[in-house]
Amino acid sequence: MPNAEGKRGHCCSALWPRSPSSGCATPLSPKEDALFQSYASATDRPATRPVRSMSSFSDSLVCMDRMMRDAEVPTTLITSKYIPDFSGRVPVAAKEMVITALSQMSRQSNAFRYVDFEVDIARQDTVQNLTTILLNNNQMELQRPALYVSGAISFVDQNVLSNRHSAGLSGARIEAGYDRSRAATIIGLEMHLGDFRTRTLIPGLDSANEVIMGTSGQGLDLAGRIGTYGVQFNVGRDLVQGSGAAMRTLVELAAIELAGKWTHLPYWRCLTLDNTHPEFQRQLRVWYDEGDRTTRSRMVQRYLASRGYLAASETALPPGHALLREAVGRFQADVGAVVTGEIDFPVYERALRDFVAVGEDGQLARVGWAELSAGQTKIEPFTIDLQIENTSRDRTAFEAGTHIFASATISRAAHLFCYINDANGNIVKIQPNMLSPESLVSANQAIRLPDWMVPYPAFVLTAGAKGSEALMCVATNEDPMLKMPPELNVPALTRMQGVASLQALREQFEAAVGAGNMAAQTLEWRILPARPAAAAAAGKNGAAQ
Repeated sequence: MPNAEGKRGHCCSALWPRSPSSGCATPLSPKEDALFQSYASATDRPATRPVRSMSSFSDSLVCMDRMMRDAEVPTTLITSKYIPDFSGRVPVAAKEMVITALSQMSRQSNAFRYVDFEVDIARQDTVQNLTTILLNNNQMELQRPALYVSGAISFVDQNVLSNRHSAGLSGARIEAGYDRSRAATIIGLEMHLGDFRTRTLIPGLDSANEVIMGTSGQGLDLAGRIGTYGVQFNVGRDLVQGSGAAMRTLVELAAIELAGKWTHLPYWRCLTLDNTHPEFQRQLRVWYDEGDRTTRSRMVQRYLASRGYLAASETALPPGHALLREAVGRFQADVGAVVTGEIDFPVYERALRDFVAVGEDGQLARVGWAELSAGQTKIEPFTIDLQIENTSRDRTAFEAGTHIFASATISRAAHLFCYINDANGNIVKIQPNMLSPESLVSANQAIRLPDWMVPYPAFVLTAGAKGSEALMCVATNEDPMLKMPPELNVPALTRMQGVASLQALREQFEAAVGAGNMAAQTLEWRILPARPAAAAAAGKNGAAQ
């Protein structure tokens, strides 16, 4: 550009040479972009909340857990080999999916405990390296599993079926084209159970299933010319089903089959649930989109009231009400969803799935939605399941000095309190305790008494002197200690004063929260004289130590 003397000069100095593609390469000041860049942190966040990874057999895993608990299946140590994919087309962590499936089948039954140890040096991490060091120095004991899972992604047949249609039209001033394509890919998974002691695969304990992934797309192209100007218009729509969800479905199905065959239980009852229909969630999503926000909120609130999460009321709470958010949060925690307190599609789907069934025509149909919308559904009772977990055949009588293991499971999130009445007449609170200080616990998860999964439990239960003992657990909708007498609000593992029996203690809970807002169960057992060898090793007797 001309300078003051009329001569043409350079706008860039020698330190910033002219760029061949621009006039001058003068650097921009970072301050000019500060406001623009300040939006980066907020923009980088996901657009939607995360949701729990579910498959068609997620409820079947819960069904297997309950079935194995009812059958009193003992705990089995299990591990797994690496699940390879020799095709290289399904890059998923199949072994981790196996661990998750086994864990979900053991929340109440404690049927499986996974032994985590990796021998492949390339896959070892900090925990595995520390484990190796401690094992070599005899500072750690690794329990030998009884079973192991072996398997692999056996095949991936891509585009087994492929269909493509295209058509076009051409004229002097207009061109049009339409294209549609469809394809199907099959993934196969083989899994087996093996005896770890002999490293032999057990005949009959195998699973071989395959799943189909579909892809489809369609597009429309339009082009025209007006005078010397041209106009183009393109629109397309594509669907690609990912391999991750397909593999989770195969892994969970295989885990159910292997667990059912190993325990000799009728596992097929858990595979014939209506919500295993492949269109189940998609149909519920259609119904969710058809309704407005007010209708969805009212139906979910009626469901929560029927399950005891909310007090029954003719007036619906607004979506942002604190009581509603608290109830939704408890429900989400109980069903394994991501806790947000919002009535979104995952809450809608988990609340109304019990009101969907497969009709005679094989299609999904709404069942009882009109009654639910009108608030005419039956209120589910609040229950507590208290069980002795000892592997002995007779769980109503124990020799003196025997360690006793129990567990409590509640039907919905509530405050849980457990007390032991020993043979000497002492009543001691064992739950909550110093390791589990909170009384509020979620549903569908076994609370172990004591927690034998930790190396140093808060207490142990030992059958004391000859006589009888009892264990009582009480679950309440609200914290009862705010209304209980001070002498009953004592620290854990201390003898309670002024309480004559567990029945009297139960009556105190009923007076504080009401009989309709609580659930209670009591287990009793007899203490038999110890055998001479056992009596010498038992030492000092006591129900709670």
